[in-house]
Amino acid sequence: MTALLEAQDISKTFGNGVRAVSSVSLHVGRGETLGIVGESGWGKSTTAKMLLRLLQPDEGVVLFDGADVHRMRGSALRDLRRRMQIVPQNPQTSLNPRLTLQSSLEFNMRAHGIRAVERGRRIPDLLDRVGLDPSYARRYPHQLSGGQLQRAAIARALATGPDVVVCDEAVSALDKSVQAQVLNLLATLQRDLGIAYVFISHDLAVVEHIADRVAVMYLGRVVEQAPADALWKGARHPYTITLLSSTPGLGRERIVLDGELPSPADPPSGCGFRTRCPIAVAACADEWPLLTVRGADHLAACVHHRPQLAPAVTAVPA
Repeated sequence: MTALLEAQDISKTFGNGVRAVSSVSLHVGRGETLGIVGESGWGKSTTAKMLLRLLQPDEGVVLFDGADVHRMRGSALRDLRRRMQIVPQNPQTSLNPRLTLQSSLEFNMRAHGIRAVERGRRIPDLLDRVGLDPSYARRYPHQLSGGQLQRAAIARALATGPDVVVCDEAVSALDKSVQAQVLNLLATLQRDLGIAYVFISHDLAVVEHIADRVAVMYLGRVVEQAPADALWKGARHPYTITLLSSTPGLGRERIVLDGELPSPADPPSGCGFRTRCPIAVAACADEWPLLTVRGADHLAACVHHRPQLAPAVTAVPA
């Protein structure tokens, strides 16, 4: 599949010396969903901001339809903003409390040059698509439930007719039943409109329901990337195996890791996971392994080709 959005070896270090993202390469095709998973603080949202051109990478490039997004200016940049939208984690803070839902939707469309007549025509259709009655256009954010707010945020993202929508922990603040409804909605919208998603989450159980491919991040790096089915059936990195073991509903015995979480400001030498990894060997302290092919479109960064982890294990000391 030809990549619509692609990151090539992007890295980001902040002024406090924290290397948030290191040499990350990702791609998502038209109508595809790429899931990015990992614990909080491991660089997922920083990666998303670089994809959206909200942060400039220190190294590497981000390409949209083959063009470097960080070199875009003028009409090309305006078109990029229209074609790439975001659904944030917390719609309570992203929707202006002083604006009705109609005003919020109109604001986004007006910013991208959509004329008044077209804006008026789109709003009832947008609300209907996300499962809200058109009468909700007159409501303010405080008059909506959490699930309704997230549907409203999705409607706002769709208002410009985007090709890619970045969902940054878009269902993490919702209870399980509402999560399922929103995930089903996103899948329906993708089927009907051909949208591509970059879906960021710390929860593999959520990603399982929506992703075509999955990238697993640890300490700012992608440690495994594979088609979703291949990942569930045969993960090849100890960190991914650990995440899967703690995911409800997959029928796996829990793997418990000891050891302190490493700091991005002072990471361990070699593989960043080695201080928690139960099968770490001496070579793991030498360098962070490169992503290598472990199957069809399946990459993993581990010295073990087929890592075997036992439940209730204790990590090797640093």
